[in-house]
Amino acid sequence: MLNWLFSKPLAVGTPAPDFTLSDDAGNAYTLSALRGRAVVLVFYPSDNTPVCTRQLCEFRDAWESLRRRGVEVFGINPGSAERHAGFRAKRRLPFPLLVDERQQVASLYNADAPIIVRRTVYRIDPDGTIAFARRGTPSPEEVMGRG
Repeated sequence: MLNWLFSKPLAVGTPAPDFTLSDDAGNAYTLSALRGRAVVLVFYPSDNTPVCTRQLCEFRDAWESLRRRGVEVFGINPGSAERHAGFRAKRRLPFPLLVDERQQVASLYNADAPIIVRRTVYRIDPDGTIAFARRGTPSPEEVMGRG
């Protein structure tokens, strides 16, 4: 019953589970369609909260460096498309925020918990393998292997 409390992120070196989710504008993204590029998934509990805002703004501030490296970044939580759109606009986030309404993708990535999403960050290499997995708020430099 409390398995979620003790679960760890998926192991580095394992294949990343495929999924399709839509962003705040209704655009659908499928992980397997992004093969050939590195992908960062930031599972976070809620829009417009202090820690989540700081974490996503760190990725916003590193955006140019990440783009030069060919990295795609996605924020993921169960918030509505409307809530995501307002948060993205307010914080000028240049990357999509994906709607995981029933935490189905969070569950695939061991980031689900009752009521909220467990703050978890993954980097998936271009071949679809998990290269980084950590709970909390690792910096973009840590996620990319320079920290």
